[in-house]
Order: sequence, then C-alpha cells, then structure tokens
Amino acid sequence: MQFTFTAAAERVLDHAAKWPLSAEAVELQAESLLLGLLAEPECRAAVMLGRVNVDVAIVRREWPGLRQITPPAQGRHCPPFSSNVDCSLRLAADRLPFLPRPIELATEHILLGLAAADHEVACWLRRHGIDPDQIAAEIRALHGSPPDDYSSVPIDADDAGEYVCDPTLNNNNNNNKGNNSRGALSPSSCGNHVGEIAALRIIDAAANRAREGLRVVEDFARLTLDDRHLTELCKQLRHDLVEALLPISVERRLAARETRADVGTSLDAPSEARRETPADVLTANFSRAEESLRSLEEFCKLLDPAAAAAMKQLRYRTYTLQRAVCITDHARRRLVSARLYVLLDGRATPEEFQRLVHALIGAGTDVLQLRDKRLDDRGLLDRAGLLAAAARAAGVLAIVNDRPDIAVLAGADGVHVGQEEMPVADARRVVGPDALVGVSTHSLDQARQAVLDGADYIGVGPVFPSETKQFAAYPGLEFVRAVSAEIGLPSFAIGGISPANLHEVLAAGAMRVAVGAAVTAAPDPAAAARQLRKLLTGRAESP
Repeated sequence: MQFTFTAAAERVLDHAAKWPLSAEAVELQAESLLLGLLAEPECRAAVMLGRVNVDVAIVRREWPGLRQITPPAQGRHCPPFSSNVDCSLRLAADRLPFLPRPIELATEHILLGLAAADHEVACWLRRHGIDPDQIAAEIRALHGSPPDDYSSVPIDADDAGEYVCDPTLNNNNNNNKGNNSRGALSPSSCGNHVGEIAALRIIDAAANRAREGLRVVEDFARLTLDDRHLTELCKQLRHDLVEALLPISVERRLAARETRADVGTSLDAPSEARRETPADVLTANFSRAEESLRSLEEFCKLLDPAAAAAMKQLRYRTYTLQRAVCITDHARRRLVSARLYVLLDGRATPEEFQRLVHALIGAGTDVLQLRDKRLDDRGLLDRAGLLAAAARAAGVLAIVNDRPDIAVLAGADGVHVGQEEMPVADARRVVGPDALVGVSTHSLDQARQAVLDGADYIGVGPVFPSETKQFAAYPGLEFVRAVSAEIGLPSFAIGGISPANLHEVLAAGAMRVAVGAAVTAAPDPAAAARQLRKLLTGRAESP
C-alpha cells in the first residue's frame, strides 16, 4: 500500500527523521514519529496530544534513547518505515474508508494509526488518554461522514487485498498485496472462519494480558528496585513479544476482538480486588504474563507455528527474569541495614578467633565472612561453627568463603564464591533456597550475569590494591559507578578500602563496603570497624 501525505505530515516525517531511537537505527521508528508530530505544534495531532499533556519532554523521558541528529544537507531525508510505522499507517487507512482513495494521510491520521496499533508506542498513548475511537470520530465529523457508516464506500482494487504486517515490510516493499496467507489454519478446517476468529480472539486477549503483566513488572523493576538492568530486560521482553506477533497482524486481531461480548469481563475473583504488598503485585503479574505466554504458544500453533516457538522462548525468559527480580527484591529487604562486611581469617587459635568475632560484632559489623586458605577442613568447620553461633545470637550474618558444604554443616547464613570457584547454581544446590549466595564480580558483564544466575549479593571490585589479595587489574571506582547506576541487587565495594579513601567509594555511589586488613590488621580492630561503620551510616539509610 502506497501512502501520500499532506504538507504538514511531510514536515512531521522530516522532524521524525532527526530523532532516531539509536545511533544504529536505519528505519523510522514509531517513537521518532511521535516526536515528529509534537514538533509541529499547530497540527491537529499535536493539539490532540496536548489535551492529554503529552509533550516532547515526557516522550523523551519514556524513550531516553531518542537523540537528535543533523540529517544530510542535500535534499529531504526520510528513512524507510519500520514495520511498526508501516503497520500503523496501514491501520489508519483501514479505519478511514470514507476518505477518497488513494488516501492522503494527515497528522491526525498518523496519530490514529499510532494509537490503534499493537506496539509499545500505541499502548503508551492509550495509557495516556489517546483514544483511537475518539480520534476516528473527530476525523469522521471533520469530513462530514456518518459514524461507522462504511457500507457505501468504494474500495480501490489495489487496497482490496489482505496484507500481513511483517518485520521485513516497509513502505518500499509492497510485494505482499493480495496475500491471503493466514498460517496453518485454513478456512475449510475452521468452518467458515469461525475457528480462526476464535483463535485470533484468544491470541489478542492473551497478548494484551502478557504485555500488561510485563509492563507492571517493568514498573516495579524501574520504580521500586531502581534497577536499570532488570528494567531493560523487561522492556526487551515486551518489544520481542510485539515483534513475535507481527506475522499474526494487529489488523486481524482487532477485527476478531469482541470486548463487549467477552464473558470474562464480568468475572472477578475476590483475590484480584486487593494486594497486600508490592511483592504480591509482582507475583500476580509475573503469573499473568507467564500464563498468557503459554496460551499464546498453544493457540499460535493454529495460525503460525514459528510464532508459537517464539512464545515458548519468551516464556522461558520470563521465568528467568522472575527469579532475578524476586531475588533482588528479597535480597534488598534482607540486607536493607547491612553496610559493613568484614572478611577475617581463622586466627592462630579458636580462642583468638572467637575474641575477634565478638569484638567486631560489638563494633557494629553487619556481615562477617570466614576466609582462610591455610586451615584444614576440621579447623575450618570449627571456626565456621564458632562464627555462626556468635552471629546468630547477635543477629549478624555469617558467611563462609568458597565452601558451601562447610557453610551448611556450620549453620552459617550463606556462602561467597568467586569467578573461578563453584557457580551460583551449584552452590545453591548445596546450601539450599534460604541461604545467601554471594559472588565476586570484576566487570559489569559479570555483575549482570550474577543477577541472572540468582545471586543474593555481589562483591564489586577490586576498587584499590589491597593487602589481602593481589589482582592483575583493578576495575576501580568506574566499576563501582557503573554497578551503582545499573544494578539494584545489593552490592559491596571491595578491595583496599579504608577510612582514608572511603569517601571516594561513597561518592561513586556505593552504599555498602567489604573490608579485610583495614579492620583485622588494625591495632584495634573493633575501633577500626566502628570508624568505618560511622562513616557509612552517616549517609542516608536506604536500601
């Protein structure tokens, strides 16, 4: 389907081309087109957006990847349309059959298509009060057409064919005109399209539920956990869901939609009326998304087996995301007051070790880790038992380094592993679901992976050279900044930290630190711990 545009709409396209969603974008995206509409403040679409207080600032906050560029000086520059833009324009044309053909799209027609589609921008517009039915009604009134009176409108032969919204299509690729392929379900197998319509209704409803559930999860990750990494994973899942459904076009799904006839709209379970905690909201919406993805997988098999396979993989990714989000939420609450983490060896005797443990607990240490490479297993188990007993009595956390078996036998609260030691999954199988599993990380990729692996906290460093452990390289304060900006899982900056440089670590965004020699090698370990604790808790106490 070829499109022509009014002069104002042409200017909108020119503006939109200056706002790619990323430096690598080669197609015009729906997000860019929305900014293009707002760049023409006198056009009807901008006026409609203004009624619901949608402006450039709000759009750029929602999609921070939008960056203004300077287009080539020679001639008009408009990149090819993305599949989402192409589908939106086709949908606008379909909903305006009373307009003369070939249709000339104005700015309000573009906004109608953007709001009526089934991609992320469409959902966002509808949440902000842009109603495609209301826009269509205003356009009909503008052209003097009776509401919903399409019966006498002639349809050009070029526009009569069915089209499929496919990611390979754009406004320069129209080879699919007249393509009536509808996937695996044929009219003869469903009795005059009844079965096909039923499948499309289910797919439409399940897609809406899955996308809505993932959006609630994304809001939780973004605004409750302040976790950029998990927020981006949620957003990518929603994008991939929309992409996977493109072969079963939004036009066909909307044609089959019958919300007023849906018996489920009047069914409400008492448990749906109330949630006790944000965690309850999170659990309910993960379940909503996962169950919907399963329904999509099964019913897509009737229309598009490839889409069904994609839904299966999206469901598995959602399971992994659920673990990461829920563990992050639980770990933040469990470690909400943990600021000072001290690593200590087993000392020369059990008595000396016990005195040091009690002194550090009395000084306000929140987490104590036993790390000793020289003790044999019996000696290590003995020290770990002493640590666990003292920590349990004081409400302090006891961790054993590298040895989940020793941690379990001693009754410690958890285990800490490095990048070369036992993986998180194997450690978890030994210590069980309730114990803490911490991981040392030395790069942002390792930190991201630890979150997805199910770690309860991460060590971030080494920040500075230390007396305890030598490294070939030091990720330093830049690594601390990167983790603080992106990862919501509790993290402890580690490596050469002392009262002299702690202010630099805190300025980089860290809220928790792990230290060894700065405390245990000090003339008065308890005094050193108290000093660090005081410097740490002088900051705002927030998770």
